[in-house]
Amino acid sequence: MFYQPILLAQQTHTLQVSVNINGIVALIAGILILILPRLLNFIVAIYLIIIGLVQIFNLRI
Repeated sequence: MFYQPILLAQQTHTLQVSVNINGIVALIAGILILILPRLLNFIVAIYLIIIGLVQIFNLRI
């Protein structure tokens, strides 16, 4: 006669990481602006163009 162990509880450990693209863009832009202040105009312009396109065409990033 064989006895099978009864599992009372199973524990799983999961790590869930979510990344917000706006936060990453803001961080990179801030670092670049501190290093090269002349990039401010280009970074702001590119960011505004991307945000505008996302809003107009209802894109999901």
